[in-house]
Order: sequence, then C-alpha cells, then structure tokens
Amino acid sequence: MISFFEASLAELSIHRIGNKSQDEFYVLSEQSVVIKDNMLSNLLQQYFLSSFEKVNEVYRFFHPNADLNLNEVYHFAAAIFENGETFHENSKELAKYLYDVSGHPKIKSGELYLAYFENVQIEGELHDAIGIFKSETKETYLKVYPENEGFGLSYEEEAININKLDKGCLIFNTDKDQGFRVAVIDQTNRSAEAVYWKDEFLKLKIRNDNFNQTNNVLGVYKNFVTEKLDQDFDISKADKIDLLNKSMKYFKEKESFDLDEFSNEVIGNAEGIESFKNYKKSYEEEFDAPIPDSFDISGAAVKKQARVYKSVLKLDKNFHIYIHGDKELIEKGFDDDKSMNYYKVYFREEE
Repeated sequence: MISFFEASLAELSIHRIGNKSQDEFYVLSEQSVVIKDNMLSNLLQQYFLSSFEKVNEVYRFFHPNADLNLNEVYHFAAAIFENGETFHENSKELAKYLYDVSGHPKIKSGELYLAYFENVQIEGELHDAIGIFKSETKETYLKVYPENEGFGLSYEEEAININKLDKGCLIFNTDKDQGFRVAVIDQTNRSAEAVYWKDEFLKLKIRNDNFNQTNNVLGVYKNFVTEKLDQDFDISKADKIDLLNKSMKYFKEKESFDLDEFSNEVIGNAEGIESFKNYKKSYEEEFDAPIPDSFDISGAAVKKQARVYKSVLKLDKNFHIYIHGDKELIEKGFDDDKSMNYYKVYFREEE
C-alpha cells in the first residue's frame, strides 16, 4: 500500500530528545543537514521508509475538542506543507513538543529525524510526505579493513542499524481537512509507557473508510468463527473452515457489504446470525470502533485478510486437508475398533 521507488529525500533535520523526567534536555540543530552523497541518501531512505511497505493501517490526526489545529503535529505539518521554507523551524517546534510529552521515566532518549519526501506512493497515489522518526536502540558494529598485507579489526559503538526503525510516522499531503493520511510504526517499548508516541505525541485515530471497515468486519468474523462459535454451538473444524471460505467468497465477489445479506448468505442460521451480530456489537463497544451495516468493499483489505484466513484442516501430525470448495464432499466419523476419528473425502479425479 505504501511504496517509495519514485521517492526522493528533499530535506532532513536532526535533533536530539532527552527524557524530561530524567532531567535530560533536548538539543536542536541550527540548520538542516546537507546530503551530497547519493549512497548516504539511499541508505537514509531505506532506513526511514522500508518498514512502511508492510504497514496497512492508515490513521488520521484528531483532537478531543474536534479542532484539528489544536493537534500540535497536525498544525506544524500543515504549516510545512503550506510553505516548505519553514521546514527546519517547524522541525524544531516538533522536537520541543515531543520532549514535552516524553515524561515517562522508561522513555528512551534518542535522535529525532524530520524528513521531507517527494513522490511517496500510498494507495496508488503519489504525494509529498513529512517523515518523523526517532532512533532509540543503538548497536555495536565490527569493522574489518585491509591493513599491512592483511586485515585490521575495529568496532563502532552507539551505531544505528538501518534495518531497524524504532519509531516513525509518515504524514501524506492529502485529505488535509480530514486530518491527513498518516502511517505509523513503533517497534520499541510496546508496553504502557510507549503509547506516548501514537496517542500523546501524534494523537491518531483509525481512518474509518472502506479499507478499515472491510478489514474490521473480516477480522471480527474470523475471530467469531475461530473463537466464539465453540462457546455457543457444537461445530466441527471443517464447518468452521467452510464458514470462513464462504465469507471470503462473499467479499471477493461482491462490490458492497450488507450485514443482513452477508449473514443470510454466509451464516444462514438464525441463532448463528444473532450470535454474530451480538459479537460485532461487543467489538464496536469495546474498541470504540463502529462498523456500519453497509459499505463499499475494499479489494486491498480483502487481499490482506485472505493471507490469514486458513482453510487447512490439520489431523494430528500425519495429514493436512485443504478445504477450498464444497464442504458436503467431506464427512467426519468415528471408528469404534480403532477408537479414532476419521474423515471421508469424495472426489472425481486425482491430479
């Protein structure tokens, strides 16, 4: 969904953010970094952007008072998009604001990078993007080099692994009035103190569009089938796989989702339909994520969920049965002589 094969790094500013509760301070650079080395520019793009190729969720900025301009990161990002010459000065303001919310004693200090990219692709569209990245984890690297007709060995401490981005976000210059499109990464400190990055610093909410609506319904239905059904009904694993296959078939063939239509075509049982609707309602209340009863289906979200929808029936460690079609062609039984379960499979041709 996000790619950067056409992207270029236009400007970069670097600051250092300490931990406020530990009496550490911030250090602001006086000017942005001039990068003349193409290899260094390419390495920086790999470090900053490569992790986002696997990101599917898209967020938007928000503020509890419903005034987007009260969201500090949104405010400074909008100012940069409005006038690129203010990039470095606004990067300082973003650094100071991040320092202000870094009050938990377990938040690590580190470098803060503010980058301006041109032509980053999201959902098939090219947009300029502001990147905010923080490096917290440092590593030690060995260096081997030619010396005296042999090789010398040294090391470098406090170095950064360009394959491990700790924290980052990309703010795309589109949908400004809705809070921009924002992608986020947080690989470190995934405990309670880490919420400061997404919840306190960025203040993000899931974009409630057809991608997330499709993704949420498929995710809720999958959990309903795999976890909830056993509590209410006596259902075999083959029947569960059949229900999952039917739901995926529905989403691949339909252009729009309708809750009643989906329930009747896929579940087809009054008690099961009521149980699913109650499960969906509980999810919406628990996660404060309302899912409308009808919406246009997102093909990208269906493709994403298809990867985790399993159609494999695992029998001990001897056999795997892949169920892709008519569930009526497989029967389950019990052999009294062997005291073992069995499946009978019907087919016309062997390939």
